[in-house]
Amino acid sequence: MPVTESRPNRPTNRRERWVRKNMVVDQRKLDAARRALQATTDTEAVDLALDLVAFRQELTRGLAAMRRAGPIDDVFEER
Repeated sequence: MPVTESRPNRPTNRRERWVRKNMVVDQRKLDAARRALQATTDTEAVDLALDLVAFRQELTRGLAAMRRAGPIDDVFEER
């Protein structure tokens, strides 16, 4: 019996985490997203848009943590 390598249960690259989804979307919004994000496909546009949403959440959490840590000087404030 040949020995086979077992694959880990976790994805090893980004593509392995992808799943097929069927969605009804506003074509105008999708076209606008493709242009704004310079995506070559609808899938790429949706993926990039979701990345931006996740990044926005990270920024929001980071800013909230900074506010809790104390005052921040406005370096651009005219004195």
